[in-house]
Amino acid sequence: MSKRGSKRLPHDFHLWTSVAATVEPLRRKGLLKLGSGTLPVPEADPEPLVKAPPKPLRAGKSFLPSYQAPAPGSSSAERAVDPAIHKKVRRGRIEIDGKIDLHGMTQSEARDALRRYIGARAARGDRTILVITGKGARTDNDYIAAMTERGILRTMLPIWLSEPGLSHLVSGWSVAARGHGGEGAWYVRLRRQ
Repeated sequence: MSKRGSKRLPHDFHLWTSVAATVEPLRRKGLLKLGSGTLPVPEADPEPLVKAPPKPLRAGKSFLPSYQAPAPGSSSAERAVDPAIHKKVRRGRIEIDGKIDLHGMTQSEARDALRRYIGARAARGDRTILVITGKGARTDNDYIAAMTERGILRTMLPIWLSEPGLSHLVSGWSVAARGHGGEGAWYVRLRRQ
């Protein structure tokens, strides 16, 4: 039960009465009849207590390195695989030299695994690899969150491939054909070494 006295009105009484007047009730029995006279003025709130200022936040170790903009001379836009090569890979005329599956990894784990894998494959002389990121978790309950936050690895892959550590090894990338994973996979074409 409330400890307020019955004579004290809530601070939003004016708002409540104006909203309640615009609502059409479902049942007419037991309605509270409000007078049409002037509304009582609520009591003024007491002065708020002054709190001590919060402690300054210390910079901790971030879970991902900070973003570094690419050099002005390099193009950081998505570099698509040559359409003729993409068509040959899709039809199986160019063999996929390697495949890495990033499912179930966190962003930092996936990024590190991708860097190691591409570095090893480039050192071997491979040209075409398939990177499986998945389409992302799909939830039926919260469709707005699923639309905005779906497939973080899929979203981050082009950004990772454009980073200075990998951009000199990668010549292009594009979404894989349906037979190789569709929207949940990418063809990554490596440069000749």
